[in-house]
Amino acid sequence: MADDAGLVAALERAARVPRLLVALDFDGVLAPIVDVPSAARPLPASAEAVAGLAALPRTTVAMVSGRGLDDLRAVSGFGPPVVLVGSHGGEFSDAAGDFLDEDQRARRADLLVELEKLIEGEPGVALERKPAGAAVHVRNAAPDVAERVLAAVRSGPAAAPGVDPTEGKAVIDLAVLEVSKGGAIDVLRSRTGADAVVFAGDDVTDETGFSRLGDGDVGVKVGEGPTAAAHRVADPEAMSRVLGLLRDARAAR
Repeated sequence: MADDAGLVAALERAARVPRLLVALDFDGVLAPIVDVPSAARPLPASAEAVAGLAALPRTTVAMVSGRGLDDLRAVSGFGPPVVLVGSHGGEFSDAAGDFLDEDQRARRADLLVELEKLIEGEPGVALERKPAGAAVHVRNAAPDVAERVLAAVRSGPAAAPGVDPTEGKAVIDLAVLEVSKGGAIDVLRSRTGADAVVFAGDDVTDETGFSRLGDGDVGVKVGEGPTAAAHRVADPEAMSRVLGLLRDARAAR
């Protein structure tokens, strides 16, 4: 990151705007990817930088994750003033109440039953229940098992009316309402009146967020893979340094 003069300059420009929104994916960005999702924790340097940014005037920090809101709260350790956005934009920590209508709740119940039957007896496959649906994780499954399960999910539950599938790294997320991280960033930008957005993500699900960025915004892809982001860093450790630089530049504004 230290050699990316373009990224450093972009962060310094963003740090000078009157109102700044910093939106961050959690897994693979603030926290290294781990085999057991509940064991994920933010790197200490990233947690410190996030807390420092969130404490600055006219600066909003949001975690934007595919995890359910309660799960995100538990693993991240963050609360107000950091805004938590779970389920790919389906849940906001600062918006109370059940966001599913009666039909969506019934559809979610049916979806869970179908997915439980589909993954039963498949070693290494895990079902994560979420308020807006569920996610099928195959990270710990053998390659043949993973592909068989993913193919069955794609052709079955993911193709059902009223179900919105989102594929990530070794996971398919299924929601009973249409959500995206890009949509979440639009909502956050509108709510905060942000003059610039800094968004960092590592997964294909983050590309909808990068696609929403414009002039003056900063997109940072963490890790390998094609991306619409203008900048890239190698791993969460490098992202810690990015956040530290942004915090220091913003504090000195």
